[in-house]
Amino acid sequence: MRHQKHRHTLGVKKEHREAMVASMASSLFIHGRIRTTQTKAKALRPYAERVITLAKKAEAAETPAAKLHLRRQAISRLRNKDAVKALFGERVKEFLNRKGGYTRIYKIGPRIGDAAEMALIELVAAGDEGYKKGAKKPAKKAASKKAPAKKAEKAEAPAPAAEAPAAEAKE
Repeated sequence: MRHQKHRHTLGVKKEHREAMVASMASSLFIHGRIRTTQTKAKALRPYAERVITLAKKAEAAETPAAKLHLRRQAISRLRNKDAVKALFGERVKEFLNRKGGYTRIYKIGPRIGDAAEMALIELVAAGDEGYKKGAKKPAKKAASKKAPAKKAEKAEAPAPAAEAPAAEAKE
């Protein structure tokens, strides 16, 4: 059975997909943001966030052996030592106080040549709190109490309207 086998296949073979996502993640860590298709950005997000988690664990690790082990795991996934150096050296400090959501995807519309939906994926800044949830509005009381009041208002409203034509007729 195929339960829980869904992956972002991107229309290519496994090896090609792994190389493509690793290359995009490396570019993301070096440049901070990249422009790609929405599908590739959605495939890149979990991959990049797992590598950032490795960098955070390495920063918190106590022994040099543990730090080295996590760095080597990141190198095996990214396949680019410069990107790992940028992530583990500079960028990891931005993510130490975040519990997740290290990347953000912005939709930027269709590409001119083939109308593929494009997106901008970027690393979230350290001080960025993201969208705040608005305060919840208090729940409305029982509707049965308000309904009779509205009916009473409706009953009173037509009465003056009916009297107005009668008053004009008298004059």
